[in-house]
Amino acid sequence: MTPPDDAASGRASSGAALHYRALERLYAAAPVNALFVSRLEIVGEGRSRLVFTVEPGVYHAAGAAHGTIYFKMLDDAAFYAANTLVTDRFLLTTSFNLHFTKPVRQGEVVAEGRWISGRKRVLVAESRLVDAEGDEIGRGTGTFMRSRIPLSGLPGYAAGS
Repeated sequence: MTPPDDAASGRASSGAALHYRALERLYAAAPVNALFVSRLEIVGEGRSRLVFTVEPGVYHAAGAAHGTIYFKMLDDAAFYAANTLVTDRFLLTTSFNLHFTKPVRQGEVVAEGRWISGRKRVLVAESRLVDAEGDEIGRGTGTFMRSRIPLSGLPGYAAGS
């Protein structure tokens, strides 16, 4: 992974910081995210953090979070980690593998995303889910491809939209 120019100081360049805040706004503006109590934080180049609140409305019949919620959290975290490296185009998920390691019922879950490789057309990122007790409850790896959709034209990405 190639660090940003000022990685040693722990600060993102002003251009990178603007891109990160725009990605956070893009996440918040996506209609699907109105269905979930969640918040995205871009924590640096190739890294994202999503905080979700799992509630009974997303349970399957046996009383734990349905797998679609695991996928949503893992995909979003990996996607946004990868999209930190692409400033002009929206990425599309082309494949995603996930592993369930523990059921989650209720409470806060943190999804941590990390870019692994690729910068041109295809990017690979991984993510993991950690429950309120600090236990890993799921893990995933995704492949993301640059689309023809400009980020600048998407609701939420542009400043003040």
